[in-house]
Amino acid sequence: MKKAFFTCIFLLFALLPFLKNTATAQISPTVDHITVYVVDLQKSTDFYKNVMLLKEIPEPFHDGRHVWLRIGPHTQLHIVKGAKEIIKRDINIHLAFNVPVLEEFTAHLDQLKVKYGNWAGNSKSPELRPDGVKQIYFQDPDNNWIEVNTDKF
Repeated sequence: MKKAFFTCIFLLFALLPFLKNTATAQISPTVDHITVYVVDLQKSTDFYKNVMLLKEIPEPFHDGRHVWLRIGPHTQLHIVKGAKEIIKRDINIHLAFNVPVLEEFTAHLDQLKVKYGNWAGNSKSPELRPDGVKQIYFQDPDNNWIEVNTDKF
């Protein structure tokens, strides 16, 4: 009986970290959507559909000010019309997407004549992170910065 009691206590303490992590995972937020606020809804929608190859999904507002696009299995990009002007943006604030083969995506950008480059903007050659991930940067019609990389996480 004493041995069974100590075995149960041992198992409880052994499982405690797992139980704690499970509880934390249940309340840890995940990304639902990201919103970009734009001047020209049609121009931005065309960009994200044709350049970024995102698929449009139904949106509930039906007011001509919103377009929703799928960016992951349970994640969306919301484009909302209403910005008064296009402003300069810092590259440090950017959306980041990944692709399996960056060279295929840059060929797509070249075909569409989309200007892209490394972080400094002085070369079309991809930036190489210390972990070996290749990345390029470019801007959408409202100057929002976009990174596309080969991260596999």
